[in-house]
Amino acid sequence: MQTISISFPLLTPSNVSSSDPHTSFRQIPLSSTRFSSLSIPCATARRTRSIRASPGDSAPSTAAPTISVDNSDRSDTTEFVIRARNRIGLLQIITRVFKVLGLTIDRATIEIEGDVFTKRFFITDSHGKKIEDSESLLRITRALEEAIGSGSNGVGVGMVPAVSRSAVSRGVVVRRPGFVEGLGEHRAKAERMFSLMDGFLKNDPISLQKDILHHVEYTVARSRFSFDDFEAYQEVVIGRVSWLRDRDVWHIVDQCAEALNQLGFEFEVVAEQEGDAALGNGGLARFSACQMDSLATLDYPAWGYGLRYEYGLFRQIIVDGFQHEQPDYWLNFGNPWEIARIHVTYEVKFYGTVEEVEMNGDKQKIWIPGETVEAVAYDNPIPGYGTRNTINLRLWAAKPSSKFDLEAYNTGDYINSVVNRQRAETISNVLYPDDRSHQGKELRLKQQYFFVSASLQDIMRRFKEEHTNFDELPEKVALHLNDTHPSLSIAEVMRMLVDEEHLSWKKAWDIVCKIFSITTHTMVAEGLEKIPVDLLGSLLPRHLEILYEINHHFMEELKERIGLDYSRLSQMSIVEEGAVKSIRMANLSIVCSHTVNGVSKLHLETLKTKTFKDFYGLWPEKFQCKTNGVTQRRWIVVSNPSLRDLISKWLGTEAWIRDADILSGLRDHVDNADFHLEWKMVKKVNKMRLAEYIEAMSGVKVSLDAMFDVQVKRIHEYKRQLLNIFGIIHRYNCLKNMDKDSRRKVVPRVCIIGGKAAPGYEMAKKIIKLCHAVAEKINNDTDIGDLLKLVFIPDYNVSVAELVIPGADLSQHLSTAGNEASGTGNMKFLMNGCLLLATEDGSTVEIVEEIGADNLFLFGAKVDEVAELRENGVSNLAPLQNASPLKVPLQFSRVLRMVRDGYFGHKDYFKSLCDSVEAANDYYLLGTDFMSYLEAQAAADKTFVNQEKWTRMSILSVAGSWRFSSDRTIQDYAESTWKINPCRCPL
Repeated sequence: MQTISISFPLLTPSNVSSSDPHTSFRQIPLSSTRFSSLSIPCATARRTRSIRASPGDSAPSTAAPTISVDNSDRSDTTEFVIRARNRIGLLQIITRVFKVLGLTIDRATIEIEGDVFTKRFFITDSHGKKIEDSESLLRITRALEEAIGSGSNGVGVGMVPAVSRSAVSRGVVVRRPGFVEGLGEHRAKAERMFSLMDGFLKNDPISLQKDILHHVEYTVARSRFSFDDFEAYQEVVIGRVSWLRDRDVWHIVDQCAEALNQLGFEFEVVAEQEGDAALGNGGLARFSACQMDSLATLDYPAWGYGLRYEYGLFRQIIVDGFQHEQPDYWLNFGNPWEIARIHVTYEVKFYGTVEEVEMNGDKQKIWIPGETVEAVAYDNPIPGYGTRNTINLRLWAAKPSSKFDLEAYNTGDYINSVVNRQRAETISNVLYPDDRSHQGKELRLKQQYFFVSASLQDIMRRFKEEHTNFDELPEKVALHLNDTHPSLSIAEVMRMLVDEEHLSWKKAWDIVCKIFSITTHTMVAEGLEKIPVDLLGSLLPRHLEILYEINHHFMEELKERIGLDYSRLSQMSIVEEGAVKSIRMANLSIVCSHTVNGVSKLHLETLKTKTFKDFYGLWPEKFQCKTNGVTQRRWIVVSNPSLRDLISKWLGTEAWIRDADILSGLRDHVDNADFHLEWKMVKKVNKMRLAEYIEAMSGVKVSLDAMFDVQVKRIHEYKRQLLNIFGIIHRYNCLKNMDKDSRRKVVPRVCIIGGKAAPGYEMAKKIIKLCHAVAEKINNDTDIGDLLKLVFIPDYNVSVAELVIPGADLSQHLSTAGNEASGTGNMKFLMNGCLLLATEDGSTVEIVEEIGADNLFLFGAKVDEVAELRENGVSNLAPLQNASPLKVPLQFSRVLRMVRDGYFGHKDYFKSLCDSVEAANDYYLLGTDFMSYLEAQAAADKTFVNQEKWTRMSILSVAGSWRFSSDRTIQDYAESTWKINPCRCPL
């Protein structure tokens, strides 16, 4: 498949402009992957094209310059031979071109014949090697041609048309450096502009300090003698401290730290001034950030799209053990990493009516909207590691439409006009609005379509700049739906092709089915997204018509294939009939996508045999597995630098940072005593950092000799934090009944739980309160002391995770088998040498395959057993007829009774929580798995005493984590789903 790339273009004036998101900038890895929202990573772009001087500027043919390349005989350099008429300053122009392109002139020779010279330049690339890539050689040659011009009056470097090709849409207005071609004054201006941007910004401490102080005085207008840590952070980022040059990626951090230290600042304190963007929820959002990092590092041409939420995921505040939500004003002081593209805007329409008109003898549908808002682009550059490639995460903010509110003006209703404008901005205000009300559902749908419409207009605009035939769209663009939230894209592309581009329905449909693919993260049919028809018809009337027509064609095709099996037809229909008529977004996505991806082997099997069984029977070739992964660059290199250095030392290379499979080489050292000693020291240092944080945050002082037992993830009944708490209560009860001699043999535990409950999820909030109630009892019991501590970490986010994950000894992943699609938290802990205590659910099954069941602690019912257990004894609604309640162990009943009887207080408040796990109601099988869970905990205690064995298991965990790198995930997607190839920036 031919692809067009969004790669870091050559930094020649002919393609550097104020509208280009890839112009020269510098940045340090304070938050390079901390963007937590990703949707539709689309492999679409256009190649950067050199713009040549017009033929009218050509010199006489007798003196036409020539440029040739000789790579034949030299092993270390590439020879460029330039023959041209001599003129003042030409040599400087040529050498400047090489310098700007990041090339090194190893040596040069000059031969003069009258007014013509022949210059030979022996060139190496930024790695000191000869240039063999044909595309790179072509680009260099073109840049030289532009610089030299076509004769004595030729256009100098940077001479390009004043205005770009006619804009395809109102989305972008581009004005490039340089003015009208061929005029001496304008040529001089262009060459002056070129000389001013000549070369890369320097990264030595003195240059960095100059950058910082320059922006202190001229950007925020503060005195260089009185600016604080936050302002220092802003200026470091605004100063564009570079990690785009691959040789400087990790060294620049040290140089930046030195520069700040000499100015009286601590680098760590300055870095902490950055808040988390919190643009998504849970592991899916952090996984999306990892995907972007891998796309950039592996040189794939891709863009990510999302919403620029004014308020990210809520801040979790704990008051007396109860969760309270506060807005996360993460944009209050701006985001210095982003680049505002105020000239990149698109109109997004809502409401209104659909009219039918006659156009060229055919009937055509026209959507007349009732409301219009503007989508404004904000770009977040995502640099890759070990490459100059930088891809883009484009986030959309909603702004009032620039169209004048004529009706409000005519009636003098100024206030109503302002209110309408403010309503437009609410679209991108809040992440995950509460959709229990009609207004909330409408806002959620508005967000989805706003995001979809702006992104697709942007994609189509770039495509149409270079192409006029939509038959080429599937060859140039791949649109990937990250779950069903952006699946309105399907209807929107159909609308754009049929209503705006006037393609036939059949042709448009053929295109749509070739460009879309989807990854679904849902396990059960009940969790699939549905949009009420009444709501959709009101907000997006034309899209509802299109969806009905898509469904009509699909149903007719389905009848031909399966006959009049009305039960299957009803189940597979995109339109769900019932009390609330709805559009099934998952069905729509499967029908229109060429590939449907599961996120683990177990998840795919569930999709094939249960969730989408009928669709799998119809299109088995569509279904693929792409096991999720996380990036080792964020979750080892950045969050655990001590482990990074140790791994590099013993592997003898840092190449694993890019090629994770090299981590498997740690198995060669798994029995080395010196390696064990250093490994344990790294873990101790990380535990010290975490212990300091816990004490500062909660006032609880914990022992470093204790096992740090962690469960951090979104609070949900299926993730079974309640099972963990019940296990802690059981441990506490056992300790209370032990004599002193027996207690001396107990492995001390620090149990750490963290995560947020959705604002409307009362049961999850009660789990948080129970955790605090139990912690208050245990932590204040002098009989127990350091043998058991329980700590809840509030407002768990990426920054906190970078402390918790490296410092954890044991990580718990307790979901009832068959409920977790993949899980990526287990992968992060695995990469940091933390042992797992887990059910065989999601990607844990594949972790077991890679590292062996002996290197983690498994427990609980398996997927096939869960279904049988539920059928025999548990119903989510009520006990099945003639079914006997599941028998639960005495230990579980005792713990449940302690909570129910008010041992930890709040008896009435916890009643419904206890009722939810009584035998007949225990849908997530806490009682059934309890004894197996205690046995796994006992096995962990026994292993922890044997530190040699524990360390060996820890090393093997990291060695096996290579398989769960997002690099491998993205490579799978690129090869088998998107059909794209790497497009590395040639220089």
